[in-house]
Amino acid sequence: MEANTRSTGRLPAAFLTPGSSSFMDFLGEHSPEMLPGNRVLPPVQGVVEAPHGTTIVAASFPGGVVLAGDRRATMGNMIAQRDIEKVFPADEYSAVGIAGTAGLAVEMVKLFQLELEHFEKVEGATLSFEGKANRLSTMIRSNLGMAMQGLAVVPLFAGYDVDREKGRIFSYDVTGGRSEELGFAATGSGSVFARGSMKKLYRKDLTEQETTTLVIQALYDAADDDSATGGPDVARRIYPIVTVITEDGFRRLTDDESAELARTILEKRLVQPDGPRAALL
Repeated sequence: MEANTRSTGRLPAAFLTPGSSSFMDFLGEHSPEMLPGNRVLPPVQGVVEAPHGTTIVAASFPGGVVLAGDRRATMGNMIAQRDIEKVFPADEYSAVGIAGTAGLAVEMVKLFQLELEHFEKVEGATLSFEGKANRLSTMIRSNLGMAMQGLAVVPLFAGYDVDREKGRIFSYDVTGGRSEELGFAATGSGSVFARGSMKKLYRKDLTEQETTTLVIQALYDAADDDSATGGPDVARRIYPIVTVITEDGFRRLTDDESAELARTILEKRLVQPDGPRAALL
């Protein structure tokens, strides 16, 4: 196939007339070895250490959803990277936050972005939000072999559903099983602490500003109890990645906006180290 391409200077006809709206199916037909789930790992002894992304949180509000993540990647008991990117736009109205094996997770996100773009170009229409969630579920399931060897990817998928006119959040397990979360969700090593924080502070009538504050509070609480989750690093000017998705599309808060929110929370924590208190009743 490569020799034919070089001699004619053209791609094969099959590449120009794909028979499926799924990029994964197209890739599986022509270059199956490029799919992550088809790779064979070499035999190894002992535990293989690879950088892992940690905590991702999401919360919805009237008119949209906020998806955020800390910046730390760990490798065993070591910090592998302090400023890793964990939240990515999937398309104009959705985003993915990654937790798990960092390299495989980033590759999966890029493949997911291509999947959505390919569908839109072939079909001439955008995939429904439910369809996007299902496609990501299929991709996670294809990585099950890697996950069983310790290289799992467990993302959060969030965005604005233009048909239902509201923000939606989906969580996944390593087998690709998906669940729609109502209100808020968290995944990763610090998810238990982040979810507990949001459980006490979340309200359905929060504004966009209040929701962004909520997710940073949750990440702070996760970092307070989970060594794999990184809190705001004022000295290095490293702050959580916070994204907002509404009917206007995907928007990532600037570094200055994230810094201002994080610094405000840090100042409050000097007075209340355990964070804001929820009412008993």
